[in-house]
Amino acid sequence: QLQLVESGGGLVQPGGSLRLSCAATGFDFSLYEMKWYRQRPGKERELVARIKSGGGIRAYVPSVKGRFTIDRDDAKKTVSLQMDRLNTEDTAVYYCNANRYQEPIGDVDYWGQGTQVTVSS
Repeated sequence: QLQLVESGGGLVQPGGSLRLSCAATGFDFSLYEMKWYRQRPGKERELVARIKSGGGIRAYVPSVKGRFTIDRDDAKKTVSLQMDRLNTEDTAVYYCNANRYQEPIGDVDYWGQGTQVTVSS
């Protein structure tokens, strides 16, 4: 069964850290670029971090660069997001995404159900 399951969300104080994990089943994980998106209250979903198939290339939205780290373990079929120095603007539902371009279909996307991260004192 094809599935992406996030875990690790919760409530943390400003300046604290959280580590999100996403476990994949049902597809060839190593072939997919993996991404973390978030949707803040009242805002559109935004791409936060991405890591290419093979793990050599990572990219971050400027607001989290230097604070968040994305990583993947193809053997375990997991992708993680280490979030440090969190602030209230990081409060959001975080989603795991798997993306791959496949001829002739085009972009193939799989999504997790989301995990809530709340940064508050």
